Amino acid sequence: MASLRFASPRLRNYFKENYIPQVCEALLCGLLATCPEDPLKYLEEMIIAIMENGLESLLWDICIDPSMKPKIRRLSETYLEQLFGLDDQLRIPQFRCLIYVVFLSCLESEMTPELMIKACTFYTGRLLKTHFCMWRETMTPCTNEVEILAEQMERAREYDNFRLQKCVFHHWHSYVKHQKEQRKDILQRIQQIIYCRRLVTILIKWRDKAKQKYKKREDELMLKHELQFKKWKSKVKVNVNAKEESISPEHCVSEVSLISEIPEFDISEFPKRALLQIFSYLSLRDVVICGQVSRSWLLMTQMSSLWNGIDFSTVKNIITDKYIVSILQRWRLNVLRLNFHGCLLRLKTLRSVSLCRNLQELNVSDCPTLTDESMRYISESCSGVLYLNLSNTTITNRTMRLLPRHFHNLQNLSLAYCRKFTDKGLQYLNLGNGCHKLIYLDLSGCTQISVQGFKNIANSCTGIMHLTINDMPTLTDNCVKALVEKCHRITSVVFIGAPHISDCTFKALSNCDLRKIRFEGNKRITDECFKLIDQNYPNINHIYMADCKGITDGSLKSLSPLKQLTVLNLANCVRIGDMGLKQFLDGPASKKIRELNLSNCIYLSDASIAKLPECCSNLNYLSLRNCEHLTDLGVEHIVNIFSLVSVDLSGTDITNEGLMILSRHRKLKELSLSECDKITDVGIQLFCKGSPILEHLDVSYCPQLSDEIIKALAIYCISLTSLSIAGCPKITDTGMEMLSAKCHYLHILDVSGCILLTDQMLEDLKMGCKQLRILKMQYCRLISMKAAKKMSSIVQHQEHSSADPPLWFGYDWEGKPLTEQQDTTPFKDLELTMKESTYSSEEQVV
Repeated sequence: MASLRFASPRLRNYFKENYIPQVCEALLCGLLATCPEDPLKYLEEMIIAIMENGLESLLWDICIDPSMKPKIRRLSETYLEQLFGLDDQLRIPQFRCLIYVVFLSCLESEMTPELMIKACTFYTGRLLKTHFCMWRETMTPCTNEVEILAEQMERAREYDNFRLQKCVFHHWHSYVKHQKEQRKDILQRIQQIIYCRRLVTILIKWRDKAKQKYKKREDELMLKHELQFKKWKSKVKVNVNAKEESISPEHCVSEVSLISEIPEFDISEFPKRALLQIFSYLSLRDVVICGQVSRSWLLMTQMSSLWNGIDFSTVKNIITDKYIVSILQRWRLNVLRLNFHGCLLRLKTLRSVSLCRNLQELNVSDCPTLTDESMRYISESCSGVLYLNLSNTTITNRTMRLLPRHFHNLQNLSLAYCRKFTDKGLQYLNLGNGCHKLIYLDLSGCTQISVQGFKNIANSCTGIMHLTINDMPTLTDNCVKALVEKCHRITSVVFIGAPHISDCTFKALSNCDLRKIRFEGNKRITDECFKLIDQNYPNINHIYMADCKGITDGSLKSLSPLKQLTVLNLANCVRIGDMGLKQFLDGPASKKIRELNLSNCIYLSDASIAKLPECCSNLNYLSLRNCEHLTDLGVEHIVNIFSLVSVDLSGTDITNEGLMILSRHRKLKELSLSECDKITDVGIQLFCKGSPILEHLDVSYCPQLSDEIIKALAIYCISLTSLSIAGCPKITDTGMEMLSAKCHYLHILDVSGCILLTDQMLEDLKMGCKQLRILKMQYCRLISMKAAKKMSSIVQHQEHSSADPPLWFGYDWEGKPLTEQQDTTPFKDLELTMKESTYSSEEQVV
């Protein structure tokens, strides 16, 4: 209990108020004196007795039996309290216990006065010692107060000096730290200045070196161009001399080969796989011609894999039925694909198709001589056909009856513009094994089909996935509903030229998982249709809704949640503006979009185009044709779409500055700038310098352009495959000569309205552009009919006329601009131009 001296006052008061020391004293003294056998039971009885008597009358010997109590006078409590003090009351029970121990020892021996005196002496000495210590502790501070005060003053002075030194040191440390930081900042600024000066020096040197290298490259490129052009001139001169002097072709060819310096090699040494890949790009006519070169070439053209697919449509005007029959008889076991599109064949020739029993694909579209009888021979022998194209033929219900009986594995069937079969013929599709494997069906132009006919299709061909019904004004919502009742696997629908289709069709198609939709020229489709698309077709990836006047900004907002959308064509939807495009770009649909066609959306401006680089990171094709409010500022945003490959800016407000900005992209392969009045030769030259991989360029109806752009194309864009300079009256034979000398990969060329071109251009094209396939020369007065006729035998498609340019070209037959009274544009030609702008890049056929 001595440890309670330093306990809290609350605990000490608790012990005092509840007489805890006295209780412990009485119980301990009782145990020492009595020594009971069961101490716990003894303590329990004594505590009960103390509780009955009360704490006020508690004595230290209350638990001792009266017979065992000492016969001497005990010391009073007041005396003990006076002796030990109230603050030491917790130590009194210990002392009493000690006294009682002495008392017990006295009981064991005889009580003598000496022992009593000894006890009193011990008690008195203890008391004196306690009072003396207390007096000494009280008096000592008074004697040493001066010394203590002096010591405290000394300590105070030392502490004050220490605080003063600490404050001075703190201020000195702060100053030194500030000086170091300032010195460090100055050093960093000096280093930064030195680094910037070094960078400026490096950049200046790099710029000078880049300029020198660029100039050197330009000089080398110009020198290379001049050398190649000089060789071209020499080659042309040799040909001219050969014609004038009637030199033999062998001599002429030898001289040309010496000029061109082309090394000789034997193509037959190539691996068979490489040879097959090379010859697969040739037409049937070219393969036959190659086989006539030599014996080794003949062996190369006799590879069986080369005759797996035969396309007779490319030689339909020159090939004979006898030759077709001989080819089919020879390669009957290897032929898998046959194309007779547009061929005028006899019945015997068509019967020879039955020899090809391994045939899988057959195209007899536009064959006027195809009859039900010839189809009977083909169907009985070629039961493995998977693809069958009967478009625009005179087949009837008899042929429809043959299809399910013999073509059990038929998957693709085209009956476009076949108007002689009826609804009953469609019912025949369910005969025998039926056409249950059919996944593609084309019924374009079959206006004779009614609702019952579509019900027959639904009963026969439940597995249809791709449905094409174009140019069918009789197609209604009820027809689609009848078809969709049992055909739930439809994923692609094409309804171009079906004006009576409305939003109800999309509601009927809600049970199908549509992935592709193509509509055009429909005025009954509204924004409600796009809400249905958002709700029912979450996996749709291709939407083509061109020339649908009822579509507004709300439609684009509905399309924004479509995460799988990759192609969106809303050309000629003139009610679409910046708000709708912004809402579309804010949604997840813009993340995967690859093709975006917004031609003739005249309310679009630079404000919405600015969001394209941020949202459309995968965009490859962009068409903004006739968006009149698009300026160079919008082009500055378009150039930041690094994945862009093709862009159409025809009819916009772009200038030379915009073309210079666009040249920084360096990855564009296709560019259309038709009817851009503010661009000049300088802008085209700047763009060509930065676009070495350009393949398609359309600068038609830009009368301000001249031969300088042709020269730039010949120097920088030698990979060009398609060029349209229609409506450019300043183009001459000189520019076309440079184009023919350098651009040997040209496939498509449109020079309509280039009134200064002559027959010399055609001669240059024959020599330089060997791969030319499509040539348009409308309104070229100086090109003779004789030269055009010779050229037509070389190219696959040619258009030529010697008439004067129409008024909507903007200039007369001499190239002079028309006055405002003369400059009128026929509505028909304007409508044609608007229609051509709706086609996307994936639909262009080269």
